[in-house]
Amino acid sequence: MYSKFAQQYDEAVKDNIYNALFERPNLQAMLGDIEGKNVLDLGCGSGVYADYFLSEGAASVTCLDFSAEMVDIVKNKFGQRVSAYVQDLSEGLPKEADGQYDVIVCPLVIHYLKDLTALFSDVYRVLKPGGYMVFSTHHPFADFECSTTGSYFDTELVQEEWNTVGTPVQVTFYRRPLVEISNAITSAGLSITQISEGQVSEAIKQASPKTYERLRKHPNFIFIKCKK
Repeated sequence: MYSKFAQQYDEAVKDNIYNALFERPNLQAMLGDIEGKNVLDLGCGSGVYADYFLSEGAASVTCLDFSAEMVDIVKNKFGQRVSAYVQDLSEGLPKEADGQYDVIVCPLVIHYLKDLTALFSDVYRVLKPGGYMVFSTHHPFADFECSTTGSYFDTELVQEEWNTVGTPVQVTFYRRPLVEISNAITSAGLSITQISEGQVSEAIKQASPKTYERLRKHPNFIFIKCKK
């Protein structure tokens, strides 16, 4: 979906329910003042968050994504206003220097990583003292319906069919318990300062009453802020 359908994804996430009306408002609510800050955008996709950071006056924005097609879109959109390159986040952040970022954002990415250790270890390393990371991921409760083992405490690779881009696409990702996420954060030296399961807005209700009722009763994403 993030390579073959990169252009379609770029258009879809501008105003769809799950990204534009649910994920972004809730994750952005965890961000403080961005003006003058050095920001690292992990799993930048087609650059929606980069655009937000630039509009908020960030001093610098660095964008990383596993998809070369997504990185190309970001470069075409923003040119020299951002630094963007391809990086497999399961390998951490080997090209990034220590202690250079005030803010790190990682929207809906970590469920694609089998092991979170390298990423969170490097997040701690590249953050400035007092810097923070905000990220969103699939809510462990929501993904449990995809389980093949029937054990909430297992980490397992699962598959779903998504229609994000207007064409059904098979997507694989890792389902894991909340404790595995929290242990990866704290073992890296970071402190969890805020957890949200997302507020469901009236905008979602207007767009789709059925989706509004489902999100209001069943958590879909979880949002976490952690500080160095």
